[in-house]
Amino acid sequence: MHISLGSLHVFDAAARHLSFKAAANELNLSPSAVSHAIAKLERDLGAILFDRDGRQLALTLDGRTLHRPVEEALALVRSGIKAVTTRQAEMLRLHAAPSFAAQWLTPRLHKFLAANPGMEVQIAADTDYSRFTNDEFDADIVYGLREQEGMIVHPLGEERISPLCAPELAARIAKPADLLSHVLICSTLKSVQWDNWLRINGLQPGQGAMMRFDRSFMAISAAADGLGICLDSTRLAERELTSGRLVAPLAGRSEDLLETGHYLVYPKRNATRPIVKAFTRWVLAEIADGAG
Repeated sequence: MHISLGSLHVFDAAARHLSFKAAANELNLSPSAVSHAIAKLERDLGAILFDRDGRQLALTLDGRTLHRPVEEALALVRSGIKAVTTRQAEMLRLHAAPSFAAQWLTPRLHKFLAANPGMEVQIAADTDYSRFTNDEFDADIVYGLREQEGMIVHPLGEERISPLCAPELAARIAKPADLLSHVLICSTLKSVQWDNWLRINGLQPGQGAMMRFDRSFMAISAAADGLGICLDSTRLAERELTSGRLVAPLAGRSEDLLETGHYLVYPKRNATRPIVKAFTRWVLAEIADGAG
């Protein structure tokens, strides 16, 4: 025997109100639709659930026997749905570019959680772009923008791309040409490379020893360990600059590059979710408060 959940939902409303009309109003159905649903349920069960005496409706013994477990079961279903939807409202499933996640987002995440008690963030970090086709993520922080239909896109501001190195190396660098005496460290996935920086500072590209990494956080770490000079975002290297592990040896004595490299993106369908709205407001405010 197959009894649909919908028919039990109609039965529950009619049993609580003892009125097909009141049940119809609650369920946004016509009284006729409610009457037909109850009649079909009675045929399927082979039992009469309501005494129909004119306009007066009353549950039969079979109706009373059925109603209590149906009422309890529907309450349990509603409780489960509420738990799931509440959980979704409080959990942000975020995909992020690895270096942005490691260098900028993670050190600040406690501020978002403190400002939004009860909310949680789950982060996955790799260089693949989320397509949002399987509802695995709610939002993505990407490096380099790819046009996607149906997306809301928030640019995360300009970042300053500058040579950075450990203080002991900086003592030997007075002008841009001095960099060529040291190992130049680069992140191969960045759109701004050493060739770009050398040209705008009057130097010929292709000179000097190179060390290459495929992630900015690895290039920044190598430079902080004294292995050479990296060309990277001062935003991503903010912790190392603040602690003094890295310095900008040519600050004020060379031309730096600016790029808008990171973007917060999410499908339009997620725009009204409270946690997506809260995270968007927070991350944009953090970016505005910080230096590029």
